[in-house]
Amino acid sequence: MMLTKLRPNEWARIVAIEGGYGLRQKLALRGIVEGVVVRMISSYGPVTIEVNRNVVSIGRGMAMRIRVVRV
Repeated sequence: MMLTKLRPNEWARIVAIEGGYGLRQKLALRGIVEGVVVRMISSYGPVTIEVNRNVVSIGRGMAMRIRVVRV
């Protein structure tokens, strides 16, 4: 499932990032890499997630390229 399908306060593990080098680099700089566990805070407007105790907001287009599995 894609990251945008999570509900608020659900936890998930990132299993794949379906994008090129530029997208992967932008996400990696924010701590969003494969294998990391994230918590959805809000998916209304920009997608806001918690990654390694940091709150990060990313655009819906980026979020729709992140494949996750619920934990």
